[in-house]
Order: sequence, then structure tokens, then C-alpha cells
Amino acid sequence: MKRLWLIFAQAVTVALAVLFVVATLKPQWLQRQPRLPDATIAQTARQIALPPSPAASVVRAGFAQAARVASPAVVSITASKAPSRAGRAHEQLFGFPGFPFGQRQQRGSPQLGLGSGVIISADGVLLTNNHVVDGASDIEVMLSDGRQAQARLVGTDPETDVAVLKIDLRDLPVIAMGDAASLAVGDVVLAIGNPFNVGQTVTSGIVSALGRNQLGINTFENFIQTDAAINPGNSGGALVDADGRLVGINTAIFSRSGGSLGIGFAIPVDVARQVAASLLQDGVVARGWIGVQTRELTPELAEALKLGDAKGVLIGGVVNDAPAAKAGIRPGDVLTRIGEHAVATPAELLASVAALKPRTLVDVGVQRGGKPMSFQLAVAQRPKPQRDQDD
Repeated sequence: MKRLWLIFAQAVTVALAVLFVVATLKPQWLQRQPRLPDATIAQTARQIALPPSPAASVVRAGFAQAARVASPAVVSITASKAPSRAGRAHEQLFGFPGFPFGQRQQRGSPQLGLGSGVIISADGVLLTNNHVVDGASDIEVMLSDGRQAQARLVGTDPETDVAVLKIDLRDLPVIAMGDAASLAVGDVVLAIGNPFNVGQTVTSGIVSALGRNQLGINTFENFIQTDAAINPGNSGGALVDADGRLVGINTAIFSRSGGSLGIGFAIPVDVARQVAASLLQDGVVARGWIGVQTRELTPELAEALKLGDAKGVLIGGVVNDAPAAKAGIRPGDVLTRIGEHAVATPAELLASVAALKPRTLVDVGVQRGGKPMSFQLAVAQRPKPQRDQDD
């Protein structure tokens, strides 16, 4: 009995000693924590995990205001057309650079041209690209607010790749017009459209270059180049400035894969508006034509043809019964001026002749051999575009 009592006494003594040590060194181990209700625990966890909300007066950097102002006037366009017998896609390369948008279709299946457009007037006038709606039998427009409407094709101008549509809906949002001539390299721009048919998308970039031409995309080229991401489906959409004003119509990208490489091209809004005004008023864009085929006059050609130091555009051919032929201009002549404007390249000659009004007279300067000559031409209406179109 004494032995059991001794063991019990020793165990109690050891336990009390351990309790004393714990109470001295780790008193928190002996404190009982009250159990919180589940709702209190969840609320406490949220308060710990979530940072405080910023004040409402914080100013956010970016171009949200420009996107908010311009986006409602940008629409998605679906253009249906009959199956292609040749099985060729609407989306094709004009060599490099140049990549008009659309959607590739399998041989024999109905074709859908997917693109974008911009509402420029409250009565439902839209701008888009000609290649988006070219040959379409049915054109459907969807607004950013979800409304849909069938569009009527007012007219197209393949030589600038501009098309004008008309829809009949009320309370339409209208984009504000900017001035492409006031743009400078480095200005911020936003591209708004419907890339890959994923829905309206806004991308940002800068103006990379102005006045891009000789790309082989359109007959008349004066593109704004931008690094704002533009992809198939953006075609016909808006290029806007930092204030949300329309400065261009997105038209093409330079790409070997079909995706954006940061080199996009837009038609200046000034050009698009002029074309739209002509299509709305006359149904056609009136451009001058004199009926010549041209070549650049290089020093080697000038030497071979014994033209001396002639400066101008070499006439490679003359269309029968065209104004130039009737006036007496011949292949081998060097055309030096149109009216009072000197011309030194085929592009300058094309632009100068196109700016003339049909059924007007113009004085043309020519050098034949070493002899300067002058001819008066009756300017004709430029024919509908074909491949290898002459001036």
C-alpha cells in the first residue's frame, strides 16, 4: 500500500512541476480560445484577404473615354454570298504586303464575309470596306447594343476599297469625325472592330507612318500605318484618335500567317468621306481618265531611248479611241505635266488625272525625243476597275 501511495505522490509532483514550467514559459498554451460563430469567421477572413478599395476619385490612366465614345457606332457585319465555284477564299493575299479580311470557306460551301463598319450619320449611313461586302447577296449588321438590321448596299469604290451601306433603325449612335490630315507619327490611335468574330474589341497603338502607297493593295493608296493590333474581322472598323474621333477605316495588315504583326493599314477618313459623298450623291465616284499605260522613266530607259535628261512618265501604250490617242499622244512620249502640275512618277500621274473632272479640257505637256510638245485632251470618265488598269 505504501508503495502505491509513493508512486501516486511522485506522479502528482511531476505533473505539478510540468504545469508550473508551462505556465511560466508558455502561458498561452493554457488559455482557452472562444469559438467564433461561422459567419464571424467568414467575415474576418474576407477582411483579411481583400485589400481596401481605392477611392472613387482616383484617375485611371488609359483611353477608356475614347473607347466609350466611339465603340457604340462600330458595328459587326456578316455578308453572305453564293458558294465560289473556284473554291477560292474571299480572304486572299495581294502578294506582300496587303491582307484584306474575311473568312476562309471550304469549296462549295456558302461564303460569309465577316467584318466591321462605322455609323457616320443618324439616318443609318455606314462606312466599311468593299472587300467585306463584295458580291454579297445578303448583308446583316449587328450593333454593340445587340440590335440587328439588314443593310442595303448604297455603292462601292473598289479602287479605294470603300463601301457605303444603309440601315433603317432609330436612335443610332454616330461617331464623331476627326481629321486625318492633322495626324502625326507617334499619335495614339485605337482600332475598334470584330476580330475573328469574337465580339467587339478595342486595341491601342500609335501612328507608325503616314501616306503609305505602292503597296499593291488598292489602285489609290494613301494609308495610315499603325501598330494597333488589327486582325481578320477588323476590316471596315474604326481607327480613332485619343478623343474617340474617326480618323481612318481599318483595311489591311501585313502578315504571312493571317494574324497581326503590328503593321496595319487604314484608309484616311478624309478619303473615305469624299468617296461616300460621291456614292451617296451620284452612285459612282467620278474620276478622270485619259487612256495611257505608263512606265517609270529610269536613267537607263532614258539613255536607251535617247531621251537625254527628260523628267516625267514614259508612255508605254495608248488605248485606242481614248482621249490621249485622239489628241495625238504616242507610245514612247514622256508626259511631263497635267495642266500646271508637273508629274515625275506613274503614281503622281494617276493621282493628277483621277482628280480631273470628266468632260473637261486639260493641257498636257509631253516631250517627244528632244522636243517639248503640248496637247489638249478632253478628259473621260475612268472605266470600272480591272486588273492592270491604265490611267
